[in-house]
Amino acid sequence: MRYYLFTIIFISTISAAFAQISREEYIEQYQLLAIEEMNRSGIPASITMAQACLESGNGNSTLSLKSNNHFGIKCKSTWTGKTVKHDDDEKNECFRKYNTVEESYIDHSNFLMDNPRYFSLFQLPPDDYVGWAHGLKKAGYATAPDYADRLLKIIEEYQLYRLDYKMTNEQLATLKHTKPRKKEVLNSLVINPYQSHQITLRNNLKTVVANEGDTYEILSQEFGIKAWELYKFNDHPEGYKPLKNEIIYIEAKHRKAGRKGMLTHRVEAGETMHYISQLYGLKLKPLYKRNNMKAGEEPHTEEIIFLRNNRR
Repeated sequence: MRYYLFTIIFISTISAAFAQISREEYIEQYQLLAIEEMNRSGIPASITMAQACLESGNGNSTLSLKSNNHFGIKCKSTWTGKTVKHDDDEKNECFRKYNTVEESYIDHSNFLMDNPRYFSLFQLPPDDYVGWAHGLKKAGYATAPDYADRLLKIIEEYQLYRLDYKMTNEQLATLKHTKPRKKEVLNSLVINPYQSHQITLRNNLKTVVANEGDTYEILSQEFGIKAWELYKFNDHPEGYKPLKNEIIYIEAKHRKAGRKGMLTHRVEAGETMHYISQLYGLKLKPLYKRNNMKAGEEPHTEEIIFLRNNRR
């Protein structure tokens, strides 16, 4: 009986390890990221999504799983980041390695924007995914002779052209099996390769307000800041996704309250130490230490939190 039970557990573990997500699930997971990159770069979201599906095997390929490389981009001479060896046209070729999937999407846009071979594609209408598909093949993005046709098949089969109008799966439900026309789309296409977040000062620190679908990786590209710095500035773990309208600091917070009159804070119901640290632009770790609290400990309603001087 023990051997039988062990066999079931072992098989279940192996099956879970090799579980793959479907193309529909992959699109659902990363469609907003493709739209964000379209807004930033001008590359049709349908093209980005189709390339990611094809190059990463819907996120299931060995390269994407071990290096978060979802577009099959090789190192090239200009790459100074992490690398990984992978068999492709030749054995042990050098590919780019990323900390997150978001970084891969961002680098894919940058790779196309910074390469003169692809400059002519940015002159195409923003929803001309057909022109982009053939242009990528002509410019040599991939060696497969049917590369453009494979991209177009994915776009048409999964109606990815809707992403070029900022139409997500949920919005598509009202227009199912119908190619959306511009007059049917409520959210007009906006191409904005420049900054889309307004910088405002809070607590004498630079901040922005998060839009829906924002990530620290996307914001880091916009403001020329490392993604890990944004996580650190805002006391969040890597991978945290900011909420819509959340205040994000784009420079390091203070160790203590800047104004002498700002000495304490009386806690209201539901407030956390992280909320208080963001409210006053204070680093979370020193705030815990100043109040003789352990990391992760939360204050009680009506408790006084010291912002400038240490609690006695």
